[in-house]
Amino acid sequence: MHMQLLKNDRVIIYDRTDFGKSNISLPAGKCRRETNETALRVDCTAHSVEYNVLKNTFRPLMVQTDVWCSSGAVAVDGTLMQTGGFKIGERKARLFKPCDDGSCDWQEINNGINVRRWYSTNHILPSGSQIVIGGRKQYNYEFFPKTSAPNTYNLHFLMQTSDREENNLYPFVYLNVDGNLFIFANNRAILLNYVTNKVVKTYPTMPGGEPRCYPSTGSSVMLPLKNLQAPAIQVEVIVCGGAPAGSYNKAKRNLFVDALKTCGRIKITDPNPQWVMETMPQSRVMGDMILLPNGNVLIINGGAKGSAGWELGRDPVLAPVIYRPDNAIGSRFETQNPSTIPRMYHSAAILLRDGRVLVGGSNPHIYYNFTGVVFPTDLSLEAFSPPYLDWKVSNWRPKIVSPASEFKLRYNEDLKIRFTLTARNVTEKNVRVTMVAPSFTTHSFSMNQRLLVLTTGKLISLGKSGYDISVTAPPSRILAPPGYYLLFVVSEEIPSEGIWVNIQ
Repeated sequence: MHMQLLKNDRVIIYDRTDFGKSNISLPAGKCRRETNETALRVDCTAHSVEYNVLKNTFRPLMVQTDVWCSSGAVAVDGTLMQTGGFKIGERKARLFKPCDDGSCDWQEINNGINVRRWYSTNHILPSGSQIVIGGRKQYNYEFFPKTSAPNTYNLHFLMQTSDREENNLYPFVYLNVDGNLFIFANNRAILLNYVTNKVVKTYPTMPGGEPRCYPSTGSSVMLPLKNLQAPAIQVEVIVCGGAPAGSYNKAKRNLFVDALKTCGRIKITDPNPQWVMETMPQSRVMGDMILLPNGNVLIINGGAKGSAGWELGRDPVLAPVIYRPDNAIGSRFETQNPSTIPRMYHSAAILLRDGRVLVGGSNPHIYYNFTGVVFPTDLSLEAFSPPYLDWKVSNWRPKIVSPASEFKLRYNEDLKIRFTLTARNVTEKNVRVTMVAPSFTTHSFSMNQRLLVLTTGKLISLGKSGYDISVTAPPSRILAPPGYYLLFVVSEEIPSEGIWVNIQ
């Protein structure tokens, strides 16, 4: 249900604690004991794991309270900071500080947030703290860690965009290059100055007026940020898929209507921004949109009919799609080879350092249900390999030689990246360097996902397929909030493996 990649190439994965027993036992002597739990009052099984990508192994973690439909982000030091959940977990904050020796586990903070947060969205701010926005029956936002400011700030926009199906849950939130927050809920968007609690811009309603947020679950990304040294940077957001108004209640009556096939793209920095509509190859609800290191967007998972929610989706969409934002309209979507595993409600996807996309989960049921249902619970993991990982182009893939991973980077700093590349004519025009913030993914939205195309300078050939390229780090923490990013060298559309960099 929830996934986050950490700086040591471990993925933290977690699910509800009230599904019942999982298939993974906690270490001997560890059990959750909760008298108010709806499934098991004593539970000695794990509902969170740490997955080691490099070794393809996992170990159980112990999360004490229900993290169902919660949210999170990674702190400057690489700690996963997670907030909210269900019932006994609704006001909890939780920390997971990565380690390599297997000793780390979840730490919980009682009343870590001010109000109950269920289906809220988190975003890292330039200060390194988080903003926590919305959630069921919460038309407000707050900050984590807590500040001396008021407990919560009212956000009337969330009340305005709520309907009988509450299609404003898990709103899509992005930090704009002016320091304000772009917030999309249902079918509308605003630009919020979260410091003054003022709406500084209201965007046009998305054409068609159909809802795009949970449970009419579409997905969204902010497209790559380019020309970082320019005085004015253009920012575009795209929202794809979802379900027509009324789909949720119709699906409850076994009427599964076609999901939305459209995407809306908007330049949020324009003085007079307007939505431009595009059409995907197939209808999709509950799809995930993942920024790839080369700046393309992967659209994966979900169904072609119905809605998010318990057993309300149908017709799994098995074929991923790659969206190429720099192509002309009409030539941006490219359908990929299909998977064989339906990934419906409560599945997730995240980018890995090697360029693959980790995909896992699918449980549209109130409890684990492996037999006798349309879409059995699926707790497997698989990896989608984009076309740049095809063996036919393996010789064209750059390899970063230096700096070493976990390199510390300062804002606006000039540095050299050394890489090797064979079987390719390398020029300054066909080499880019990108930085990708690893996302917290749940319910078809990858929170804090962000890709920056760094400003590059002179390329120097070192002979024997070796090269140095000079790059300039992002100039401000508004463009790149402090913390860990994956840095890639991209030749044409083929990226290297990433290295971790920490900017602050």
